[in-house]
Amino acid sequence: MLSAALAFGIGVVLGLVGGGGSILTNPVLVYAAGVSPAGAIVMGYPIVGGAALLGAVQHLRAGTIAARTTVPMGLAAMLGAWLGTRIVIALGLDGQVRFALLSLTMVLAGAAMLRDVWRAAPPRAGAVARWPALLAIGVGVGVLTGVVGVGGGFLIVPALIILGGLELRPAVGTSLLVIAMSTSASFAAQRGDADVDWGIVLPFLALAGAGLLAATAVAARLPQRALKGAFAVALVGIGGTILVQYLTV
Repeated sequence: MLSAALAFGIGVVLGLVGGGGSILTNPVLVYAAGVSPAGAIVMGYPIVGGAALLGAVQHLRAGTIAARTTVPMGLAAMLGAWLGTRIVIALGLDGQVRFALLSLTMVLAGAAMLRDVWRAAPPRAGAVARWPALLAIGVGVGVLTGVVGVGGGFLIVPALIILGGLELRPAVGTSLLVIAMSTSASFAAQRGDADVDWGIVLPFLALAGAGLLAATAVAARLPQRALKGAFAVALVGIGGTILVQYLTV
């Protein structure tokens, strides 16, 4: 029951703050569903990717996905996801180490979101797309996806606005499709690294999707800055707690 509520909550966070919810998937799988850290990372890919794809379909119907940006950045992220998998293999990173890196990523992501909340004005769209930097970020986010299993929307959206010249709504829609592409590449590369319990994955995906749809319907009427700030604080707290547990074991 707790797992179901948390899976729904992941989708709610995605729908309310436009990203960041996917970073909670692996901790929920480990602590609420009893999945091993290595298994949680691999099983998280179809959950994160499926929820992102659902959101992307909504944006596609609304015409708020920038196809010219999605294709090159998505391919760059897929390349990065493959490179991330190679890094995991080359360094022999086990599930525990990757989970510790995930907790560190949670702390850094929460801090970045808090910085955005405190910023006097939202990032402004650049006049011209800066493709080298944009593609480099795509590869970097893909590497992050391949190593620790996060979607990276907290990095992609600001990059699309500042470097890609997109407004917020197209940036969010494009980000979701890029995340779906990078997680699918990671899952294809790492599918054999852990047993995938579809009896957990499919209900999680369905509940996260339902949460996303429910939250999207009311997101425009809620105070976005306050929601994002509260989520960022929670992210720092949860990630910090997991990291301390890992370092003190």
